[in-house]
Amino acid sequence: MSFLPQRTHALGAFFLALMTPASTLAASPPTPPVAAKQAWQETRHGETVTDDYHWLREKTNPKVIAYLKAENAYTQAMTKDLAPLSKKLYGEIKGRMKETDLSVPTRRGNYYYYSRTEAGQQYPIVCRRLAKADAGFAYDASAAEEILLDENLLAKGKKFFEVESFSVSPDDRYLAYSTDTVGYRQYQLHVKDLSTGKLLGDTVERVTSLAWAADSQTLFLVQEDATTKRSDLLLRLKLGAKPVEVYREAVEQFNLGVGNSGDRKFIELEAQSTDTTEVSLLPADQPQGSFRSVLGRETGHRYHVDHRDGELFIMTNKDAKNFRLVTAPLATPGPEHWTELVAHDPDVLLESFELFRDFLVASEKSDAQERSRIYNFADRSWKTVQFDEAVYTSHAGGTPEFTSSQYRLMYQSPVTPPTVFDVDMASGQRKLLKQQEVPGYDPALYETRRLWATARDGVKVPLWTVAKKGVKLDGSAPLLLYAYGSYGIPAEATFSNSRVSLLDRGVVFAEAHIRGGNDMGEHWHDDGMLMHKKNTFYDFIDSAEYLVKQGWTSPQRLVVEGGSAGGLLMGAVANLRPDLFHAVHAAVPFVDVMNTMMDASLPLTTGEYLEWGNPNEKPAYDYMRSYSPYDNIERKAYPSMLVTTGLNDSQVMYWEPAKYVAKLRALKTDHNPLLLKVNMGAGHGGASGRYDAIKERAFEMAWMLSQWGLLHSGKR
Repeated sequence: MSFLPQRTHALGAFFLALMTPASTLAASPPTPPVAAKQAWQETRHGETVTDDYHWLREKTNPKVIAYLKAENAYTQAMTKDLAPLSKKLYGEIKGRMKETDLSVPTRRGNYYYYSRTEAGQQYPIVCRRLAKADAGFAYDASAAEEILLDENLLAKGKKFFEVESFSVSPDDRYLAYSTDTVGYRQYQLHVKDLSTGKLLGDTVERVTSLAWAADSQTLFLVQEDATTKRSDLLLRLKLGAKPVEVYREAVEQFNLGVGNSGDRKFIELEAQSTDTTEVSLLPADQPQGSFRSVLGRETGHRYHVDHRDGELFIMTNKDAKNFRLVTAPLATPGPEHWTELVAHDPDVLLESFELFRDFLVASEKSDAQERSRIYNFADRSWKTVQFDEAVYTSHAGGTPEFTSSQYRLMYQSPVTPPTVFDVDMASGQRKLLKQQEVPGYDPALYETRRLWATARDGVKVPLWTVAKKGVKLDGSAPLLLYAYGSYGIPAEATFSNSRVSLLDRGVVFAEAHIRGGNDMGEHWHDDGMLMHKKNTFYDFIDSAEYLVKQGWTSPQRLVVEGGSAGGLLMGAVANLRPDLFHAVHAAVPFVDVMNTMMDASLPLTTGEYLEWGNPNEKPAYDYMRSYSPYDNIERKAYPSMLVTTGLNDSQVMYWEPAKYVAKLRALKTDHNPLLLKVNMGAGHGGASGRYDAIKERAFEMAWMLSQWGLLHSGKR
């Protein structure tokens, strides 16, 4: 499909008609579905609210499914000309993927664990090999491979398959794992006896986290509520017996999570809301015992705990907006017994820490850039892990052994593929273990930059760009601007195999670290939530205008993209500044804010009052109402839009994007394409198989390229 200008010179159109076959002239363009309107209303704070498309919530109604299928058919008809490009992009992305590959083995106890992929197979195969006990537990590539999970076999015959939790018992015999086969993110527990290869009869529905006790016979499980999806119930499961309730979280704003301390001596239970945390501990060798709260529950106090040699390490925001790290005796963990190890820094966010027998690693962030610092308990010295690129991301890569002297670190940048290092925690020296192979990719052809836009209130907003070298800053370049900006989740400067196909066609990719994430510290999140949420939208608009003013692109060449809460961002900015963007891709977008947040029976609603606001309170209601995308659609022109969703989405129900498209189509005054694409067999994350996921992304990229007028362009 080609998107021609709406106005065509009359004489040119006349000659075009003479040259066009009569059969083509007779063909009518596809007609978009028109969703039926059904009266529905509700009174909120004295206001009568109507919603003509409320009926689309009825997932079991055949008319709803028929409407969604009609939208898919319309999208397919409108994008039939994209098929060759989509196929070509799929081939390019697949060609840059090493289809048969092996992850870096990681030691846990007596074994090294790894996953491998095989060409043509959608899912990984998870394996382990016995370590060389007589050689310092070194990796032995000649040891027999034991396949723990062949996800391809487990997924056979299923449209969707995902493994969530994965934990081997301390005695190496049992594997506890959880799976989702529809995309709704409700995971069923399975326990496999690795000595026989047989599944045990122990199974529990809706498990969100788990931890083994030291006896290798007891599992602690957190189960979510079937309706609200709130993780509110802690269970103890003795293999072969029925699970027993240990604790139920009564406060609706809190979710539970369970895990092991780094030294595996404790089971940790964490109750967490947006602004408050409570951690309780149970000795792992006393599974029938009672959990003991470390610091109780104090509104506004967030903290995380680990244990080493009778001492607790507590990362706390008490008197420390960006967190600090303190220690305290296990028996007396109160603030009066704290000793400060990492002081609070208003310019540096302490994101997390990892504790080992001889070392500690602090993961920090400053000016939207991560860093790792290593503390040596022996000489009380600090070392900072240094990287050369100006824009990158680095994270803990999983170092499960408490006694390890090597720290596993994952590194990547917009031009550097994912790379695995082991860092010697004593010397700070790095050892390269693996860099993801990207056949045909040459990083020297591309460059990334750090930019700073000034928001309307004077705040500096960081961005990063990646492009092929030689892009002219004259406003002519096509540019894709992406952002998220919610829940304190930061933007990350990562590598993308699929993105290379855009860069090779002259597209610039940019991501904005807008407020709502924690990119510049905890205040960055605070300034983009609750009654400050509009800063998120304004930062994005101001970042886009900055890119235009600096010559990176122009409104006619600017495509924007965001998913989930980032889809809310897309809907909000499309309402606020439809003239600034040529096209919008809103993925699984949270656009029906008011109807969702007013319905406490829906998943996630009550737990997110502290992020978005409680609309049962009038000031919060009025503020949220003023930006909710669905509630602020107007009779005016909008950019071209592609809206994608999954029928089984549990985070943002399918009906939000469906209703949004129906209402937008009824009100918008332009003739720009408005497309809804529904994956009828997946959820919030889209297709689960790696090849299916590539096909989905190839389609989205082909649509974007068509919007830039690059439908038939080759790589340059």
